[in-house]
Amino acid sequence: MDMSVKLCSITLDNPVIAASGCFGYGAEMAQFYDINILGSFSFKGTTKEARLGNDCPRIAECSGGMLNAVGLQNPGIDKVLREELPALRKVFTKPVIANIGGFSEDEYVYCCQKAEECENVDMIELNISCPNVHNGSMSFGTDPQSTYSVVSKVRKALKKPLAVKLTPNITDITETARAAQDAGADALTLINTLLGMRFDLRRRMPLLANTTGGLSGPAVFPVALAAVY
Repeated sequence: MDMSVKLCSITLDNPVIAASGCFGYGAEMAQFYDINILGSFSFKGTTKEARLGNDCPRIAECSGGMLNAVGLQNPGIDKVLREELPALRKVFTKPVIANIGGFSEDEYVYCCQKAEECENVDMIELNISCPNVHNGSMSFGTDPQSTYSVVSKVRKALKKPLAVKLTPNITDITETARAAQDAGADALTLINTLLGMRFDLRRRMPLLANTTGGLSGPAVFPVALAAVY
């Protein structure tokens, strides 16, 4: 059966794409199964400098899903392109999507330009929507003007297809979606996680060291469908 789809200018064998943050940089998942059955995957959110992420605990279970507050832990864009992606290419032959995070417009542009120059990256996903990182990321995705500004600057620096990952933690997602489209995005990724929290009733403290985190899991699916609609 032919399940191929066209994503921007890229042909995928099938429409199954592992979401950023769920799949690391790919190679570590290859020990469990043949990851070439995927259409593609978006690798772990990557920033200019290496990040240790948020304090632990970072994960909390809840009804209908889980909360995470990893905080964009990653080794930095240079190490990812130099070490992680060559290792990935030994076990994965499909197109690769680079998920790029940042804390300023200049950082987004810098990292995207690095990814643009890498032959192992086929498409770039601009993450302006991470709900568990302070002072940046989601703040770009909650304001249409900020969305337009960062996407337009990144778009001018790229030739490869550009997707923009949007947050559902906003009154009207169509406003930021339209801003991203007007700024030159080729595609939209809907959605990132929902902002949530849980408490340890015995300690009377939040379960996550970051206090809040991103809710993922079955409970998010209807929200994502509504956002796409």
